[in-house]
Amino acid sequence: MSRYTESYMSFFPPLTPVLKKLMAATAGVFVLTYVLGHLSIDVLRLYCWLYPVAYGGLTPYEVTHHLFLWQLFTYLFLHDGYFHILFNLFALWMFGSDLERLWGGPKFLFYFFLTGVGAAVFDVLVQPTSPVPVIGNSGAIFGILLAFGLIWPDRPIFLWFVVPVKAKWFVLGVGVIEFLSELGSPGSGIAHLAHLGGMLVGYLYLRGGDFQHRAQSRYQGWRRAHLRKRFEVYKHRHESEDHPSKWVN
Repeated sequence: MSRYTESYMSFFPPLTPVLKKLMAATAGVFVLTYVLGHLSIDVLRLYCWLYPVAYGGLTPYEVTHHLFLWQLFTYLFLHDGYFHILFNLFALWMFGSDLERLWGGPKFLFYFFLTGVGAAVFDVLVQPTSPVPVIGNSGAIFGILLAFGLIWPDRPIFLWFVVPVKAKWFVLGVGVIEFLSELGSPGSGIAHLAHLGGMLVGYLYLRGGDFQHRAQSRYQGWRRAHLRKRFEVYKHRHESEDHPSKWVN
């Protein structure tokens, strides 16, 4: 599994296996929702496997009051219009490809759902009675963007394919904009809370792993020092028994 240098950059990264499956699933569900839009609720109930899809958007009130827990997952694959899905798929491709090549498919897929579902949980916890549905995998994409900035902080990201900005500053700027947007326009129709939730969950997961690694390293260092000290005491005791001091009667 190869690592990339900070100087590596590409406008068109490769489509990795898990990434292709996620994009295909998202596009497939997008087409399915257009078909469902022409079906009545009675038809959806008749075909019960379609029923969760009809109520797949994340509505905090439905999750907290009616336990529509599947919405924590299904909302990730629903999008509102061509611009919404194309922008999300493009961002998933641009920032997710390198992460999958670095981590491997299983870990990348786990991180996608961790940040996506984590963003949904965060949104529900902050506004548990909201009747406004949230759709789209932007929460997971913002988590992926954060991971990209943490792993390759100095890699340039070209705004509008022209202006180079280091990834760490780009991620910080996006986070600040999302926070201020939520404060300034909470009813704008954009799920800023979910975006922030995806970034927060991603940060806690990645930094939590670093903390665990540091804690394990410190414990192993302490244990080695402790065993070394016990060995020195044991060695000193046996050397004293083999060669007793002349002052001992």
